[in-house]
Amino acid sequence: MTPTEAEDQGQFDHVLPRLIEDEMKIAYVKYAMSVIVGRALPDVRDGLKPVHRRILFAMYDMGMLHNKPFKKCARIVGEVLGKYHPHGDTAVYDSLVRMAQEFSLRNPLIHGQGNFGSIDGDNAAAMRYTEAKLKKLAEEMLKDIEKKTVDFIDNFDGSLQEPSVLPSKLPNLLVNGSSGIAVGMATNIPPHNLHEICCGAQALIANPEISSGELMKYIPAPDFPTGGIVSCGSLLHHAYEYGKGKVTIKSVCEVQDTKIIVTEIPYQVNKEQLIIHIAELVRDKIVPGIKNINDESDKDGIRVVIDLKQGIDGNVVLNQLFKHSRLKVSFGINMLALVNNKPQMLGLKDILHHHINHRKEIITRRTIYDLDQAEKRIHILDGLLTAIDNLDTVIPGIRRSKTVEEARSFLMGTYNLSEIQAKAILDMRLQKLAALEQDKIRAEHGELLEQITYFKSILESEQKVLDLINQDFEEIKLAYGDARRSQVVINDDDDDIDIEDLIEETTVVVTMTNSGYVKRLPIDTYKTQKRGGKGVKAAGMKNEDFIERLYVTSTHDYLLCFTDKGQVYWIKVWKLPEGSRQSKGKHIANVLELREGENINAIIPVRNFEEGFLFMGTRQGTVKKTELKEFSRPRNGGIRAISLDDGDELIGVNYTTGDHEIILATKLGHANRFRERDVRAMGRSARGVRGIRLAEDDEVIGMLAADEGKLILTLTQKGFGKKTPVVDYRLCGRGGKGVTNIKITEKNGPVESVKLVDGTEELMLVSKQGIGIRVKCSSISTIGRATQGVRVMRMAEGDSLGAAAKIIPEDDEENLDDAEMVINEEEENANVSFISKADLDEDDEDLNSKNDDSENELEESEDDESEEADDTDESEDRFS
Repeated sequence: MTPTEAEDQGQFDHVLPRLIEDEMKIAYVKYAMSVIVGRALPDVRDGLKPVHRRILFAMYDMGMLHNKPFKKCARIVGEVLGKYHPHGDTAVYDSLVRMAQEFSLRNPLIHGQGNFGSIDGDNAAAMRYTEAKLKKLAEEMLKDIEKKTVDFIDNFDGSLQEPSVLPSKLPNLLVNGSSGIAVGMATNIPPHNLHEICCGAQALIANPEISSGELMKYIPAPDFPTGGIVSCGSLLHHAYEYGKGKVTIKSVCEVQDTKIIVTEIPYQVNKEQLIIHIAELVRDKIVPGIKNINDESDKDGIRVVIDLKQGIDGNVVLNQLFKHSRLKVSFGINMLALVNNKPQMLGLKDILHHHINHRKEIITRRTIYDLDQAEKRIHILDGLLTAIDNLDTVIPGIRRSKTVEEARSFLMGTYNLSEIQAKAILDMRLQKLAALEQDKIRAEHGELLEQITYFKSILESEQKVLDLINQDFEEIKLAYGDARRSQVVINDDDDDIDIEDLIEETTVVVTMTNSGYVKRLPIDTYKTQKRGGKGVKAAGMKNEDFIERLYVTSTHDYLLCFTDKGQVYWIKVWKLPEGSRQSKGKHIANVLELREGENINAIIPVRNFEEGFLFMGTRQGTVKKTELKEFSRPRNGGIRAISLDDGDELIGVNYTTGDHEIILATKLGHANRFRERDVRAMGRSARGVRGIRLAEDDEVIGMLAADEGKLILTLTQKGFGKKTPVVDYRLCGRGGKGVTNIKITEKNGPVESVKLVDGTEELMLVSKQGIGIRVKCSSISTIGRATQGVRVMRMAEGDSLGAAAKIIPEDDEENLDDAEMVINEEEENANVSFISKADLDEDDEDLNSKNDDSENELEESEDDESEEADDTDESEDRFS
């Protein structure tokens, strides 16, 4: 072996061979325990992590009390780093800043001066600019620390000592909460109201067997510094019982007309990032209807104003924001804290119990300290009083002594005094020999005797210790307690808010144009007019578009939307865009996921799907009956309602009970009445059976579920109409040609719409050019089948009837003028013409005289027209 090899070998003489996996396990456990105990988790007794404890103690030690001047934060950070906290200055300063932020701690412990950050996420100014001192509440956490109430431990280099825990009069762990990520575990404890926590602690002292549920009478929920609405349910109960659960925090918002005003946001939510996220939701069309967002917050509080587009329901938008943004958040509760330097999951009662036990120890140690100090002082006073009582011998004896030691020995030997007493006598100033000073010494001696008796009584009685703790809580809550900032609502944590709960149930008009634009608007948008009135502008028509379908329904109803291709789609009425009479609405393709080439041909409002049938009719006269419950499961892509032959399309759907009579009406003025039970119920995909035999060039334009005693309202394309009793339509049977419904002439035009009425309804009529009128059904004549009808709505040249709907008015309108002029609210100076009642009656008289002449002639041919088809049964098999 060469000298070099021998030297290299000697370098490894003190190296112990070990498997790396074993070394890693040991090292990682040491690291984990260091993080858990020394950095990330708070102590259950004072609710502080080491860095916060060191900052508060250093400031207290520096005399930075609430009634003293501010000092630079850089000086505080330097003191903490140099004496107690061997880590980075950023960690110390960030912790100091957080303890001064009103939006981070429910009860801040440090009073900061300067820029200490904002709820928008702005950083605090550099430590060389900011200043700080302790809040008075923080001093309550450090009070009596000089009385040996807590254990002190060596600092990182053993040159100084620091407290292992603070005396802390208040349960800070619950008051200000805590959060931290350790190794393999984390803590997240919400802040609470100081007054409520003190009341809960007092209740626990009064009844140690109190349950967590009973404690919640005093501490109902967390109380966050930023306010908000806290939703409490079973998970909060679980958290308070076992230490793990959650609460939901919602922003405080107010819907005002076309604005949503946010005045409080959830805890730990960055306001600026929240606004940016909402803007992104609007950009991505996840939350539509928002026009602008303005942050009007100032030093007095938060105020974020969300401007909505015209006609948008603010409650719906708000609920969408709760769902998709951080206006509503869940706060996961994980109450993990150090108990005897070991992490432990704690419930509400457990934390209060540990704090009360901590206060017991603090008061006991403080009392022992005070008793010791009192006994030491009274021991000295006993010596002084002995000297005062023997002045005539004490003074000469001291004068004869050559040294202090000799004088001390003289006093100790002559009067049986201790060395401490003898020293106190020798140190006593001559002024103490005055009579008044002697009285003060005797008075102090008497007070000390009483104090010693009191201190001993405390140490001998646990109840007196508890009384003192209770008194401390009372003083704390009276001095520092305040009202709750977070509102509390009781709710099941797992239940999301149903948007429909926020929507007022009202009657609305739903319209859809020929081009597919749909909207809803309040029923009172239109004013009631006399028959023959000119109406008001119902919608802004562009590019020759016109209103094709109009329905009156409730905001809480479903709309079953049937297409001409036989598909059906679902939507809630309140989800439709709300508009004005002049607004165009929103295209149906942006509301429903229609297939290419599909058009809505029937809409049925439905409240529930438990009972009844849907009876369908097609352009070619096919009918089909299907149970309503088969349509009770909505799908975004829709489902098949009926299978159609080539060239056929679905023209109508009615809700029935199974015992109705069905009437199919055609464009050329025929109608076939038959019993609903003649059509058996079929599945959704079935084709159906023949309902009426059509003449050449004729087609079905309407289908009614008729009952005896009702009237059939027939409206033609040129604005004529009539009412005829259902009983005038003879029951012909399914598949027949039917009977005459109305006499079609060049003056009244083909049939456009048929409705089943009882005569008391109001009607909404809309022309293809968008002119709307609201008239009473009772103003339309009730006449025979084979008549032309009376003028219901005067059509402009080139215009024709486009849609009609029944309205049941909530309040009867009486004493109307013979003719009523209605002016567009946005065009008050517009020139409006109207028709007089005299002119209308003249037209009606002329038409009805002609109707009477032709009715007998038409009646003679009814039997031939109502002849039933011989192949009805065969056609049912073919269509099924």
